[in-house]
Amino acid sequence: MIAIVDADLLGRKKHRFPNLACEKIAGYWRDQGEEVRLIRSFDEIAYCDTFGTVNLIPCEERFAKIYISKVFTDTPVPMWVEKMAQFPQSSDSIIQIGGTGFYFDKALPLPEEIEHHMPDYHLYDGWIAEEKEKAKRLAEATGKEFTEKRFMLQFKEYTDYSIGFLTRGCFRKCPFCINQKYEAVSVHSPLDEFFDESRKKICLLDDNFLGCGLKWKELLKQLIATGRQFKFKQGLDERLLKDEMCELIFSSKYDGDITFAFDKIEDYEKIEEKLKLIQKFQPKKLVKFYVLVGFSKPGKEDIVDAFKRIELLMKYKCLPYIMRYQSKEEAPWKQSEWAGMYVSIARWCNQPNIFKKMSFRQFCQANQELHKSKETMCSSMLAMKKFESLASKEEQRYLDMCFSKQELSV
Repeated sequence: MIAIVDADLLGRKKHRFPNLACEKIAGYWRDQGEEVRLIRSFDEIAYCDTFGTVNLIPCEERFAKIYISKVFTDTPVPMWVEKMAQFPQSSDSIIQIGGTGFYFDKALPLPEEIEHHMPDYHLYDGWIAEEKEKAKRLAEATGKEFTEKRFMLQFKEYTDYSIGFLTRGCFRKCPFCINQKYEAVSVHSPLDEFFDESRKKICLLDDNFLGCGLKWKELLKQLIATGRQFKFKQGLDERLLKDEMCELIFSSKYDGDITFAFDKIEDYEKIEEKLKLIQKFQPKKLVKFYVLVGFSKPGKEDIVDAFKRIELLMKYKCLPYIMRYQSKEEAPWKQSEWAGMYVSIARWCNQPNIFKKMSFRQFCQANQELHKSKETMCSSMLAMKKFESLASKEEQRYLDMCFSKQELSV
C-alpha cells in the first residue's frame, strides 16, 4: 500500500485545492497495481510512546512507501516531519518528503515517470465524501438546511478540473519567487497528458505561460480547441502582452477573472501601457492583478507604493488582490510596526464586493461600527489613523479613492 500525505490539507483549515504532485504519485502507483491511501492524519503513520518519543508505525506492515508533500511554507507539520525534511533522502527510502513548502526554490522535481503520468483525479473522493457527511450531520444536529450543491462548490477544483502544466519555468528571476532556478520558459507537458475529457474545466499552473517564445499561440489554441473553460491559476505576465495575445485570451472561454501580476512599483509605466492595450479589447471578464506587498523593506513607503498600484488598477477598472509576502523562513511585514495596515489593506482589496463600493477609509469606519467596544478603535481604524498621521497630504488622498468613482481611461 502507498500512503500519500497532502500536508496542506491536514495543516490548513480552509485549504481547498488538490496537490497535483500527490495526484500524479497516486496515478502512477495505481497503474503499478498498488493500493493507494490518502492519509487523513499524521497519527496514521506515526505515534508517540509513553516517553514522548515519536515512532513511525512499522512501514513494512502497512505501507511500501509514504509520500509527504507540502506547497505552502507556512503550513504546520509535526516536528518529526520538519526534522526528517532537513536530511537528504535516497530514492529507496520508504518516506519521501518534497514540495516547495519544505524546500522553496530548492524543491526537487518528481521522477520523470511520475511527473509525466496522468493524475489520479479521484484521490480526494473519500475525503470529500467524509466532509459532506460531517456537514450533513452537523446540519441535522443544529436544525439547519443542508444544500449539497452549495456545499460542493468549495470542492470544485477537486471535482471539475483537469490540472497541469503546459510550460514550466520563468526568465524573470524575481527574488521573491520559487522559480529563480529557471533560466527560461519551456514546454513541459502535452495537454493530453493531464486532460480528462470527463471534466468540465482546465486549470493551468504554469509559471509564465506567455513567456514561452513562439509556442504560446499553439498551446493556447490547443486549450481553446477543447471547448472547455480554462484558467491560469498563477496569473499571466502582463508585461508580455501583445495585440494577438489579447485577442485570443479575451475572446476565449476563460474561467473566472483574467489574472495578471503587478509586483513592483518600478513596473508602473509598463503596466499602464499594457492596461491601455487591454482596454482596446474591452474584455467581458473582470481583470484582476496580484499585488505583492511586504517583501522589500516593509513600512510606510511600501504601503504608499501599494496604494499607488491600487489606484492605477482602479483607474482602469481592474481589481487588485493583495499578496503578503511570506517565505519559508520569514514574513518581514509581520514584524513591522505596520503589520495592521498590511492586514487591513488585504482585507479591503481581497473582498471585491466591499472594494468596489468603499474607499479604504469607509472600510475602516465600517469595521469600527462593528467593533465591540465603542470606546476603543478597532485594528483597521488604528492602522489607518497611524498612516494618516504620518502621511503627506498627497499620500492621505489614497485613503479616500474609490473604485466606483473612478472614470475609465482608454
